[in-house]
Amino acid sequence: MVYLSNTITLPSYHHYKLGSSKENLRPGLGGDVGQREKMPPEEEEEAGAHRRETYNMSRLRSSSLEIKEKGTEFLREQLDAAQKELKLKDEECVKLSHVRNQLEQELEELTASLFEEAHKMVREANVKQAAAEKQLKEAQGKVRSHSFCVQTHSWKRPRLDSVLFAEFLSWKEAPSLDRSSAFISRVYREDIGPCLSFTCSELSQSVQCAVENNSLTIEPVAMSSLHTVKALECGGPNKCALSGMSRPCRHRIKLGDKENYYYISPSSRARITAVCNFFTYI
Repeated sequence: MVYLSNTITLPSYHHYKLGSSKENLRPGLGGDVGQREKMPPEEEEEAGAHRRETYNMSRLRSSSLEIKEKGTEFLREQLDAAQKELKLKDEECVKLSHVRNQLEQELEELTASLFEEAHKMVREANVKQAAAEKQLKEAQGKVRSHSFCVQTHSWKRPRLDSVLFAEFLSWKEAPSLDRSSAFISRVYREDIGPCLSFTCSELSQSVQCAVENNSLTIEPVAMSSLHTVKALECGGPNKCALSGMSRPCRHRIKLGDKENYYYISPSSRARITAVCNFFTYI
């Protein structure tokens, strides 16, 4: 063993470098003890370039990992925000759907109520008109029997459409449902036709024929024992067969002896019953 002047002990049979950024320790050529000497400029430049490259690669990997972590964190935040926004939109859609269904139901009930009220007013007007006509005839009979003049201000005659009233008087002399009568033709054209005109025209005609023949049956739907309908166009508990609209159907109709049932909404039922009441009245 040989002791160097810089206190580093080296075996005489090893040949290796101990270097720093500027100096290397090389073994001697003729003896066991090396001496400190500077690296050649080419090797020193190569070593420096190697260290810089290693340092730059380390910084690049560190920067890449940092960018990747920040990008992942940003994307996760964006995903969380998008999920929250989607959840809020879903909740809003559910609320709007509930409001729409509620408004549709209220509109359906309001329509049915208006139809009922309108036909009630028509029936009351017809009763009053019939009573006025009866009073008029009685007054005219008294005038003819007692041969005296009745002043125009002594009784009040209701305001009537003279043409319609004349058609009604002509029909009343021989009441029938024959459409050759001007009065019945007007009723079909202005009242019955529009009232029984639905989206499903073929079924509407069948309903009108059944009403005229007094062979139409309307019954409430028993939710515990729903009958199977023939096809989708026959409607269902939530689809009106006449209007084709999605509505809760609490009644169904049967045409004559046919076995098929057709589910109808409250407004469709109100229109059908109004026509039935008219035929019953006349």
